[in-house]
Amino acid sequence: MDWKLELVILPVSDVDRAKSFYIDQVGFHADYDQRVSDSLRFVQLTPPGSACSIAFGEGLTDAPPGSVKGLQMVVADAHAARQELLDRGLDVGEVDVQPWGLFISFKDPDGNAWAVQQPSRG
Repeated sequence: MDWKLELVILPVSDVDRAKSFYIDQVGFHADYDQRVSDSLRFVQLTPPGSACSIAFGEGLTDAPPGSVKGLQMVVADAHAARQELLDRGLDVGEVDVQPWGLFISFKDPDGNAWAVQQPSRG
């Protein structure tokens, strides 16, 4: 049996601000934005080429906004990914070279923390 991680819930304080950030600055694709009821709104976005999406909204989680740390995406070229994010106006760290890969990092407006890794080739 396959066990696939396909959705990660992010706690955010402002749904529209988060949606704009992830689409306009990070480059995620908008999949859904559905108001289910007065107390439930579901927004789902997916990084280009990813099988796993993020979701946030209203009534999805009681975790404090910005409390998710350690999310990681993988890319073929960390330098190109960094430049793409910079070109989109994102405040992104320098490329961090480690024996197991190259990394860049950024946070969303609430402080949810992301790493982007280019795995080592050896």
